[in-house]
Amino acid sequence: MNLLPSGICFSMCVAIFWFTSEVDASWWHMGTLGSQVMCDNIPGLVSKQRQLCRQHPKIMQAIGTGVKEWIGECQHQFQNHRWNCNTMARDHNVFGRLLHRSSREAAFVYAISSAGVVYTLTRACSQGELDSCSCDPGRKGSSWDAKGTFDWGGCSDHVDYAINFTQAFVDAKDKKERDARALMNLHNNRAGRKVTACIHFMKLECKCHGVSGSCSVRTCWLAMADFRRTGDYLRKKYNSAVQVVMNQYGTGFTQALRKLKRPTKNDLVYFEDSPDYCIRDYDSGSAGTGGRVCNRTSRGADSCEVMCCGRGYDTSRVSRTTKCECKFHWCCAVHCRDCHEEVDVHTCKGLS
Repeated sequence: MNLLPSGICFSMCVAIFWFTSEVDASWWHMGTLGSQVMCDNIPGLVSKQRQLCRQHPKIMQAIGTGVKEWIGECQHQFQNHRWNCNTMARDHNVFGRLLHRSSREAAFVYAISSAGVVYTLTRACSQGELDSCSCDPGRKGSSWDAKGTFDWGGCSDHVDYAINFTQAFVDAKDKKERDARALMNLHNNRAGRKVTACIHFMKLECKCHGVSGSCSVRTCWLAMADFRRTGDYLRKKYNSAVQVVMNQYGTGFTQALRKLKRPTKNDLVYFEDSPDYCIRDYDSGSAGTGGRVCNRTSRGADSCEVMCCGRGYDTSRVSRTTKCECKFHWCCAVHCRDCHEEVDVHTCKGLS
């Protein structure tokens, strides 16, 4: 029997330990608790997270409510793909065993979840829902844009506070672990936070003052753009995510293949190839595509050929009611008719 050299065996054993370590981002479970977030009811929190939870109950309620928003955005971004960011009912990990694989899907989930917390907390601060923060105190005095000078006023979103708290809470578990998967999670968490904080994702909103609305004086403030922009940006980062390996010191990453670009702090990174998500597989976290609706005329990811993985599809005739023949009536209402139509719906076949 041929034996591997001890050095190779050691490296392989370390790699297996790294990639099979338990992944339990159970703070996501707060989304199922809503306003009833109780620190002792959230399994898997490390001591730092539980401490922050007890110290800031209102922030935890905001985070719990915001979980549904970023999961909804994730599902919007992948609604027409084999993996559609599906969640697992009654699973503390929310996404089941999907996150046990260090795939680009896991990278996206960590990034958008971190971005989602920043967005949720920033909004809660500006709306006065939290005692520990308010508007951005740094926006004072005068400034200018393409339209001229303006005075800072109103309530600029305080992104910095949200970023600092998100980093402390979300990163706590992976900072404690510090293995390869933890470093991957921390990198993608940071990439998600940076998107929300980027000045290009903030918009200047202004209110005019002056005689008869002449706008001779403007008061302006910075507000976050809609979270859809963050989702769109991270979706592009998912497409260009870089497959990496640990460097020889175990402190960072390098690209898995020389032909790949070096990952930057803004890139999403992952270690393992994704499954094809064609069939239901508990171990890989794949829900399969059996029963999913597909588009018979499309040539993209939502086409019946791609979505159904060559298994074919079933067609059923269903009735659908839509608003039609809408007319504007002065003043001020829109009246529509209910139109009924029969349409064909195509759904992927499961394994026979």
